Parts: sequence; C-alpha cells; structure tokens
Amino acid sequence: MKHFVVEITYLVPFDSLDDLRPAHRSFLQVGYDKGWLLMSGALVPHTRALVVARAPEMADLQAFFANDPYQIEGKASYRFSEYEPVKRQGFLEDWIAGK
Repeated sequence: MKHFVVEITYLVPFDSLDDLRPAHRSFLQVGYDKGWLLMSGALVPHTRALVVARAPEMADLQAFFANDPYQIEGKASYRFSEYEPVKRQGFLEDWIAGK
C-alpha cells in the first residue's frame, strides 16, 4: 500500500454543505471500512479538509474520491499527495504495513 494526504478544498461556504455532509460522511465510512482511511476532518477555519489515506495506487484513491458527494456535486476540489511514512507512533505499525 502507498500512503497519501488528500487535501479537500471547499468551493462553496462550509455552511452550504450542511445538507450534503451526511452523505459525504457515509461515503467516507466506506473508505474507513476498506481500511483505506486513517483520519479525516475539516481544517480551521473550515475552508479545507485533510484525509490521511492509503491505497494500492494514487489512481485507486482518486477513483474512490470521484464518488464523494462533494465531488459529484461540484462542491469541492481534491489534491492528492503521496508520502512515505518514516516515523510514527507504534500503534500505527499494522496500518502503515497494510494489515
């Protein structure tokens, strides 16, 4: 597995996402259930969000996020950056190793 940071930039005011947020969070849960997402959340102020993720390839993660309701509705843009974890807390070992 490769590791990524996904930066989501809201293209509309955060409050205007209220109706879509439950569907977005349900979508994210699919990624958590697959073991691809470690954490996600909005930055302060709420103009962007970050997701720490893993996937076989960047293209796989990009294809996954193409199904995000924010993406489908044109409410956000996405930037994907691959990184190589070097140091981490011990409790993350299995996740980093792809287990």
